[in-house]
Amino acid sequence: MSILNSFSLEGKTAIVTGCKRGIGKGMAIALAEAGADIIGVSASLELEGSAIEKEVTALGKNSQLINVIFQIEKHYTHL
Repeated sequence: MSILNSFSLEGKTAIVTGCKRGIGKGMAIALAEAGADIIGVSASLELEGSAIEKEVTALGKNSQLINVIFQIEKHYTHL
């Protein structure tokens, strides 16, 4: 058994804030590479056809993208 199996996220779902660029985007991709499906949250996402969606699905994982402005309570209470 490889040590990497200890870090597998297969069957898990990760919520990643700020996933449009920078560290958030890098984390979303890394978590997908480890096997997690991704729920991406950002204030300004293209909900379909975005770069992050394409990269996550290219890894064979599911992605759901949600636009949320955390200063507006009704945007995140459903999460």
